[in-house]
Amino acid sequence: MTLKDYFKQDTSNKTLWSTEVITLIYMLFTTILILIYGRNLADPIGMLFTRLYMLLGMLFLFLLYLKFPCRATAILRVFPALLGLIWWYPETYDFCSQYPYLDHVFAEIDQALFGCQPALLFHQLLPSTFWSEAFNMGYYAYYYMMAAMLLFYLLRRYNQADRAGFIFLASFFIYYVIYEFLPVAGPQFYFKAIGVEAGETGVFPAIGYYFQTHTEMMAPEVKGIFSQLVQGAQEIGERPTAAFPSSHVGMSTVTMLLAWKTRNKWLFWIMFPMYLLLCCATVYIQAHYLIDSICGFLFSIACFYLTGWMYEKWRGRKEQKETDRMIE
Repeated sequence: MTLKDYFKQDTSNKTLWSTEVITLIYMLFTTILILIYGRNLADPIGMLFTRLYMLLGMLFLFLLYLKFPCRATAILRVFPALLGLIWWYPETYDFCSQYPYLDHVFAEIDQALFGCQPALLFHQLLPSTFWSEAFNMGYYAYYYMMAAMLLFYLLRRYNQADRAGFIFLASFFIYYVIYEFLPVAGPQFYFKAIGVEAGETGVFPAIGYYFQTHTEMMAPEVKGIFSQLVQGAQEIGERPTAAFPSSHVGMSTVTMLLAWKTRNKWLFWIMFPMYLLLCCATVYIQAHYLIDSICGFLFSIACFYLTGWMYEKWRGRKEQKETDRMIE
């Protein structure tokens, strides 16, 4: 397909993309949460305006497509939903911090299963700059891997892009909903709060609502450009939230499954080394307890098949309605 083909008239997407539908559902759900929590949130008005801006952006691009129906404008409609993931992530902290944190439970699980705290020991076993940079490179590749997979579908597997987009976004939103009700900050926040010595000796006190007012994290050891990039990204967007199950492991696994489904061997195998490094990095840089990463992997497989089933059910009902309309 040439560049000109993307600007040829194409009216096949005059209804909403599944990515638009699932985004609107998530926005409605979290709007209800905002109204429920109300004044307990730091900036509920700002959160509501964020949803208004997203809605207006989606409406504008939908009207743009109706005015100039082609694949190029149809593809543009997908981007607000994807960029919204960056907006919605910090909000999981606003919601989950309304509950007492459960890090002591997950630290105790790691201790019981492995006899230690892998998040405290892993980087000590491989302290060299080589391993630090390798794992941080994998961790930093997270968003680039997802972007590469989605762009491949949009540009090279257009007829399958709606399904892939739904599986991807719906899986992400399932993780976000869990984070909104399961407050786990992760080792880099928890061990900063209780002290590394306590973690190394197996003492894991409950800290209740501590992270409502404290968002300090352990300062990572910077050894190169990729550790600097990861540190900078965390300083900007990281919050004491979203530790269990690991979405970095989970959503990168969903990404790899979708890449495999493209049947493009180059796409899958080029990303595979980054995927392995990313999974290891979640514990190496102390972002997750090991149990978080293990469960993130297992949960991602369930998400992949559940959301695929949901899409087929939704598409089946949509096609039946279109058939009924044609008969009438």
